[in-house]
Amino acid sequence: MRSPFGALGPSPAHTQRRAREGPLTTQYLWHRFSADLGYNGTRDRGGCSNHSADPTLQEVETLTSHWTLYMNVGGFLVGLFTSTLLGAWSDRVGRRPLLVLASLGLLLQAVVSVFVVQLQLHVGYFVLGRILCALLGDFNGLLAASFASVADVSSSRNRTFRMALLEACIGVAGTLASLLGGHWLRAQGYANPFWLALALLIVMALYAAFCFGETVKEPESTRLFTLSHHRAIVQLYVAPAPEKSRKHLALYSLAIFVVVTVHFGAQDILTIYEMSTPLCWDSRLIGYGSAAQHLPYLTSLLGLRLLQCCLADAWVAEIGLAFNILGMVVFAFATVTPLMFTGYGLLFLSLVITPIIRAKLSKLVTKSELGALFSAVACVNSLAMLMASGIFNSLYPATLNFMKGFPFLLGAGLLFIPAILIGMLERTDPHLEFQQFPQSP
Repeated sequence: MRSPFGALGPSPAHTQRRAREGPLTTQYLWHRFSADLGYNGTRDRGGCSNHSADPTLQEVETLTSHWTLYMNVGGFLVGLFTSTLLGAWSDRVGRRPLLVLASLGLLLQAVVSVFVVQLQLHVGYFVLGRILCALLGDFNGLLAASFASVADVSSSRNRTFRMALLEACIGVAGTLASLLGGHWLRAQGYANPFWLALALLIVMALYAAFCFGETVKEPESTRLFTLSHHRAIVQLYVAPAPEKSRKHLALYSLAIFVVVTVHFGAQDILTIYEMSTPLCWDSRLIGYGSAAQHLPYLTSLLGLRLLQCCLADAWVAEIGLAFNILGMVVFAFATVTPLMFTGYGLLFLSLVITPIIRAKLSKLVTKSELGALFSAVACVNSLAMLMASGIFNSLYPATLNFMKGFPFLLGAGLLFIPAILIGMLERTDPHLEFQQFPQSP
């Protein structure tokens, strides 16, 4: 999620955060390094083409980017093991224990962040906070438990829409944070927003522990630290099962991997693309762009609801991919602000794709495999986000000399892969549903 905090010193590094991490930490790193190096954020602001001329600014950007990367890699390497372990574990013991553990992990990370800000500790403690969070499931564990819970209580008829509704909640939260966060930081600094995050996470942990209704009908006790949980995820893709298509599981997973890679890769370079020539956006326009980027969470939900009345889910996903491709092409050639916002407008259905793929994946496994499935999907998402950051952030500076918008064209081309896969898989869909879900309205 991008932030409108341009007046506070936006940088390309701001866009290298992951969806599971708020923008607040990256903003704090930027200003912490700026203060340490004596950069006041106002030099060479006469023309946007001069933003990269100041070596101190470049050093601030580099340090912020590097420490953001350290947090991402540390969280991913630890979370790759724990999220797969905990997701399959939740199939046996229920979703509530995983929700509680993931909430406590995020709470620990917030506590570490508060100490770093209040006591001006070394920024390396942020990495420690990410690792502690990842040990308990991280945001991916929270999402795995949430999506598995939705699948537990939904019917095949309404499961796609309910998953889209869950993603829309994330988008609404991101929109509010983007629009309101900058004003709060300017008024009160970093301490109070970190304290608010801590308070909200305490409420979330208490809700998960005492108010959440368990969706696994017959939870049972089982060991946490056992290879059987990881084996359950591997078996999703390799173990033979009556009438279950391993090919469909693998190819739908590949489709979601490509979609997430393109989405986050484009998101990583959008801010610097908008700040530099010829667009030269200021903080106000960056804020509007951030809000426009979050709108598809709501427009995709509405579009999905309307299109499902007359089209199958696969066709809705294909339409979403088509508009996504068009939006990327417009970004690639955008030289004026109206054209850039036209690109944002074309993304109004871009977020119907992932909930549709998740719903289709959930219909290919048994009810007892849902936690393992969504843990596997969470790992696919994490790997895609790391790949996106490496590919797009390396490609963007390498192509500045001949075509600045080339990474967006690459993203548009890559989106043809899931479009072809979804069309091909729909034609050979076994139309099997293993779960016996209650028919929710």
